[in-house]
This record gives sequence, structure tokens and C-alpha cells, in this order.
Amino acid sequence: MKVLHATSEMYPLIKTGGLADVSYSLPRSLKAHGADVRVLLPGYQEVLNHHIDDYRDICRCQFQMAGKSFHLRILEIMLDRLDVPVWVVDCPDLFDRPGNPYVDSNGMDWPDNAERYACFSQVAALIGAGQTDIPWQPDVVHSHDWQTGLVSAYLSQQPNPPRTIFTIHNLSYGGNFSYDEFTRLQLPEEWWHSDGIEFYGGFSMLKAGLVYSDVITTVSPTYAKEILTPSFGYGMEGVLAHYQDKLTGILNGLDTETWDPAVDHVLTKNYGIKDRESGKKENKLALLKSLGIQNTDQWMQRPLFGSVGRLVEQKGTDILANAILLLLKGNDAGFIIIGEGQQQYVDQLKVLQKQFPEQVKLYIGYSEQEAHLLEAGADFFIMPSRFEPCGLNQLYSLRYGTLPIVHHVGGLADTVIDASPDNIKNKTATGLVFYKPSALDLHATLVRAMALYDHPEHWSQVQQTAMEQNFDWHQSAEQYLSLYGGEHEQKK
Repeated sequence: MKVLHATSEMYPLIKTGGLADVSYSLPRSLKAHGADVRVLLPGYQEVLNHHIDDYRDICRCQFQMAGKSFHLRILEIMLDRLDVPVWVVDCPDLFDRPGNPYVDSNGMDWPDNAERYACFSQVAALIGAGQTDIPWQPDVVHSHDWQTGLVSAYLSQQPNPPRTIFTIHNLSYGGNFSYDEFTRLQLPEEWWHSDGIEFYGGFSMLKAGLVYSDVITTVSPTYAKEILTPSFGYGMEGVLAHYQDKLTGILNGLDTETWDPAVDHVLTKNYGIKDRESGKKENKLALLKSLGIQNTDQWMQRPLFGSVGRLVEQKGTDILANAILLLLKGNDAGFIIIGEGQQQYVDQLKVLQKQFPEQVKLYIGYSEQEAHLLEAGADFFIMPSRFEPCGLNQLYSLRYGTLPIVHHVGGLADTVIDASPDNIKNKTATGLVFYKPSALDLHATLVRAMALYDHPEHWSQVQQTAMEQNFDWHQSAEQYLSLYGGEHEQKK
């Protein structure tokens, strides 16, 4: 089976979030299951600058959009760690610019984002329809998030299109643009209606993916149910309810080549279930030293809570900060937070660090090394997300024996079993779960976590059960292959 993945980012070439990790891991897993896979990626400056020596020119094409002619190359990357061919759409006018793929240095959307991703989607559709010089045509085109929402719409205009799959990684990003932009791009007029891509007077690229794809997937079973409700639907709940018969939730998998304490090359000491206590202790010390923490003896003797991620409302950064404040007024614990995001949350955490300099350590930014060390060295990993389509850090945490503390939403609800007395007794607990996105509820759960930490027998058992969980890509890849083949079973 020939499968083309169209995506706006892919680790390690370009990454802003979990989409990049999925775009790296899923195609590789599909190949391991026998599929013939290609990944199509925009030719961002960062991609081209870092890998220019690894390219091969496989196709040149041109097309019209917005009254302009676009001339572009399709380049092929073959890197050992990618394991599948990656095709890069080299169009300098659209993608050759520094920094983030979607926003400028001031954090504002690139003003031509609609044009950029409409063009990228059209290229993907041309390849999907076999209308380029590339001697390879997919049986399935799998598109990811709003940046590729128009792919299925373009392919729907072809007489014999390949099967189309569209995956929602985060519904809160809809790719919404104005009607003026719709007309400027000269998109097909037959798309402009309430059952097409029109959305509250403008148009939505994400909605195009929902309407025109054969199958819609999202990245966890619980999130697939949540997005049918106004609380999580971002205005799309009616559309999704209409197409519920083609909606499926498939849990993202874990890249065990990159995230496994037994083989993780970043760690000071690799470890498994049997030697987790000594392994985590050594990595905890390495983490503290790496962050420049001086009083390591004191930090080593207390429970260490960690968090890595974007400091934004969705991730519950304010909930986390307020809960830490409540806890540290009467308890001895350590907190290490790694991330970057909205200034208001950065400032809130800086105030917290100033108030508790011996117990709170911030790393503003992102470091892959520190993220791995934190997963190995921390005792608990906190994810108080208001919503979380899947989440990957809780999967990493389970693998590393770092008990996840999560809000009961999306993929977090699907992957973490609460350390309730009954679940501890029957040895099914893998972390701690709270059910309301509030500082009070998180604080109560942090108190429960500290009590578990102080009960060595229960603590050790929950750690072991967490590390025994298997969330690799094997089962998820099989579910996708089933959908690719047309065997779609409605999930209720």
C-alpha cells in the first residue's frame, strides 16, 4: 500500500509541537508494517539550511494561485534516522524565511499563511492525483491538521482520487481566514457554502479536511468524544457530529527508540524496571547539576515534581503555578519547570521562583537534553491541561517511572490510571488523576502524590506498573492501516 503523509512539520527537521513527533514516528511504523510511505513537508529555511547536502531534485512543477504563477521543486531527503523518504516542497517565496513555520519573530501569524498552506495542499493533491512527473502515486493521502486541510478538498475534484484521511491533532487551531482571502486565492466557488469550507462568514482549512476526507481521525478515543461537545468543539462540534460516522480516535504512540530509559543516550545512567531506583537517583543528581542547582543534597531528599511544555492557558500553567503556591506554603517539595510561552505565565512562574528560590527552578526555553533528564530524574510529572488531544509527555513519564499527574481529559484520561486505594490494591494504578481544572484540585492531588511517595511499598508498585505499560506505535499503526484499507468501524 502506497501512503503519502502531508504535514507541516516533522521531527527532527522542523518541530514546534507533538505533530512533528507523530509525523516522524507514524510513517516509520507504517513502513515497518509493510507500507510504502512518503512524507511531504514544506521547504522551510531551517529544513533546507540544515540538510541541503542530503537532497535530490525529483520533480519541478508550476501552477496558478491568487493570480500568480508558482514555480517550485520537490526535493527528496534520505536520512538514516528518518527511515522513509521525505519530499520537500521548495518554494522560496512561501517558505524560505527564518524562524517559526507559522509566526514571525513577534509571535504574529505570517500574513500569507493562507496562501502558503493552500499552495502546499495543492502540491500534495497533485502528487496524490498522479499529476506530476514523479513515478509514484499513493493509494492513500493522509493529511494532518489545518495546514493540510485543503488537500482532501482538492482531491475531491479528481475523477479517481486516492483514499483520503485527515487527522486532527488540535482542534483549537482551525486555519480560519476571511472571505476576502478566499476570493483572493481564487479557491473554487463550489466550496463556498455552509456544507463546504465556509465557517461563520470566513473559511476554515480544518473544516475542509473534515468535510472532504473519507475518514477523520483524532489522536485519542476520549478526545474524539470530547470534540463533539461545545466545551471542546471550537464551533466545529456540529460539523463533527454530522460526520461522526467517519470519525475515529486512535491514540498516538511512543517512539521507544528516542524515549526509553534503557537506551536513552542523554541519560547519565540507563535503567529499566529492576534498577529504576538507582538509575533515577543518578539522573536526578545530573539534572540538578545541569540546571546549576547548588544545594543538591536538600533537593535529593525531597520529592521532585517536573513539568515540560508550552506555558499557555491550554496547558494549565496558571493552575500549576497556583497549586505550587498552595503546596509550598506548608510542604517540602521541589519543582522544576521547563518551557516557554505567554509572558503573563512566564512572569507568574518567575514570581513563584523568587518566593521559593530553594524549591522552584525555572528553565525558560526548551532543551531536549534537559527534557530527557527531567523525565528520568523527576519523581512526578505534572500535566494540568485544560484539554489535551493526546499528550506525549505522560507516555514518556510512564516509560521512565516518573508518575504522571494529569487532568482527566483527552489522551491523558485514556493513558493514566489513578492511584486510588482500590487501584493501588489491585496493582493497576500508574499515576494520579484529578477531575476539575482548578488549583485546589491539583493541590489536593499533589498532596496525595507526596503521601504516596512517603509509602515506599505502594510507591514502588505504582512505579513498576507504570513502566510495564506499552504504548508503542505498533497497535496504532495497525489501526491506521485498517482505515487506509477502507475497513472503517464506527467508534461510539
